[in-house]
Amino acid sequence: MDGVHDLGGMEGFGPLPIDADEPPFHHDWEGRVFAMRILTGFWGAWNTDSGRHSVECLPPTDYLSMTYFEKWLASLVNLSVAGGLITRDEVVAGRPEPGSAPIVGAADAAVVRKVWPNGAPTARPLDAPPRFAVGDAVRTATHMTGGHTRLPRYARGRVGEIVDRHGAHVFPDRHAAGAGEDPRHLYTVRFTARELWGDDARAGDTVCLDLWEPYLASAD
Repeated sequence: MDGVHDLGGMEGFGPLPIDADEPPFHHDWEGRVFAMRILTGFWGAWNTDSGRHSVECLPPTDYLSMTYFEKWLASLVNLSVAGGLITRDEVVAGRPEPGSAPIVGAADAAVVRKVWPNGAPTARPLDAPPRFAVGDAVRTATHMTGGHTRLPRYARGRVGEIVDRHGAHVFPDRHAAGAGEDPRHLYTVRFTARELWGDDARAGDTVCLDLWEPYLASAD
């Protein structure tokens, strides 16, 4: 979405600190948040794309000040309340409301071990033929969006070349909005670095992005 968050990152916030030996979790609570986020997803009250969008929808001051797993936790609370799994009062109290019925877990450790390594496939059948072929020149969309999108701002309105096709996949923009999977054709598009960032970029460098057909138009 067009806000303080952007899929491709934003300039002006300084360098990113990189720890060569960074552990998966800096604190025990981060691991618990990770586990809760994965396990609660099996109830089906939200999907991967709506989960991502819920992080994007955090207030700007929260998004910029929270750590990665703090964002996950805040997002999880919002998703769980919207999905009817908990209430705001229960969050504030830190315990279930008196008389509320317990919810049985939708998955256990065995299910997670089976599903998590490979994830859930997103390929779907689609009768409509692909609009573009490998080698076609395409221009990306320029419109702003208040919803979820997988088209980074830095790649909007840019010309690239189709270098691969992947069949039809769940369209995240519609999926995140609760409008169904709405599968669309997915392509890998190659851009020159100078097309994306101008003449200051190094000649010969390229960037490949996997982009859905609604993001693309013929560049001819």
